Amino acid sequence: MTKKSETKAPALIAWHVREAKGGKSYWTRIGAAWPHQNGDGHTLQLDLYPLDGRIVLLPPKADEAAEGGAA
Repeated sequence: MTKKSETKAPALIAWHVREAKGGKSYWTRIGAAWPHQNGDGHTLQLDLYPLDGRIVLLPPKADEAAEGGAA
């Protein structure tokens, strides 16, 4: 049987970081991660999957945490 859980704000926000010419970086929010109930690991939900650059996981800022929900 599946346990029903309430929606919680994500523990981490997933960002795609792409380096451009001149040392400028472009950051795009692409998803979020929630911790497993047992504390071992996270579930990562990506709204898109980048072909280049890198993915950075950071804790949400106060204003992002207030929004809650998915990315």
